[in-house]
Amino acid sequence: MVNTHGTTAYALIAAIAFAVSMLATARMIPFMKQKQFGQFIREEGPEAHLSKAGTPTMGGIAFILGITVAIIVSMFMPGSDAMGKIAILLSMYAFGAIGFLDDFNKVAKKQNEGLTPKQKLVLQAAFGLALAIFMMSKEGTAMYIPFVRKTVDIGILYIPFVVFIEIAMANAVNLTDGLDGLASSNSAIVACTFAIIGMSVRGGNEPMAVAGQAVFGALIGFLMYNHYPAKTFMGDTGSMALGGVLSAMAIVGHMEWLLPIAGLIYVIEALSVIIQVTYFKKTGGKRVFRMAPIHHHFELGGWHETKVVKVFCAFTFVCCVIAYLSVR
Repeated sequence: MVNTHGTTAYALIAAIAFAVSMLATARMIPFMKQKQFGQFIREEGPEAHLSKAGTPTMGGIAFILGITVAIIVSMFMPGSDAMGKIAILLSMYAFGAIGFLDDFNKVAKKQNEGLTPKQKLVLQAAFGLALAIFMMSKEGTAMYIPFVRKTVDIGILYIPFVVFIEIAMANAVNLTDGLDGLASSNSAIVACTFAIIGMSVRGGNEPMAVAGQAVFGALIGFLMYNHYPAKTFMGDTGSMALGGVLSAMAIVGHMEWLLPIAGLIYVIEALSVIIQVTYFKKTGGKRVFRMAPIHHHFELGGWHETKVVKVFCAFTFVCCVIAYLSVR
């Protein structure tokens, strides 16, 4: 277990991330309004969301800043694994940059279209490959298997596996970001879980613990303005960066298989889109869900979006408890 001094240090990281993220978000909102960097709402989306048009977007920049400052501060603490933290930060920046390009194109064109799916996929694969090669050269190709509590070395298959994780997480978190506070609240719970695991399990993993605390604190700070009714959205800048940083902290901590357990809500959101699109094409227009991703299905079924967020957070909390127990 982590000693008291260590726990205090990790709490400080979360507090720094929270303060920087909250203050940066507060400053960004009027700036984005002035620059008319507002969200464009898909016409095929829920009708109730049309009123959100113009809400400042790209707010993810604020919590990226909070995470950055907190992790850099942690590098001056005793026993810091700087290389692991740098890998996590670079993954966040790389995927955040893809999201930023997407957001900026949408704002510049004044429509809800950014990078093409092919452009996103190529960039995501390139950045995922870079992280895979770095981790393979630094840490090897072993990964921890939950429940059975064993480490397995998968050799060269590690590279495509890591690339897949990075791409899948970035896009799944992006799909989850469809209601006020949905992606940020659920991601905060997942990040906190990885922080606890990094602090207390198998001797701990300092980069994963620090990154988890930083992401948790930064997202709570961002949620001060992102909860319903949202004063700002994270945009693709934020959701892509979250996918990058969450997957990277799991990879650096050799806990890759915890992602689909703790982050099962992301898997469900992505699968709901895949199922909907596939069924729609196969049946000539029929649908499984009222609308996909699945959070819109519940919303169109009469749930207020705050109820959807609360239920999804409760579900994620249970998944995270299971994830924690799977490695104890």
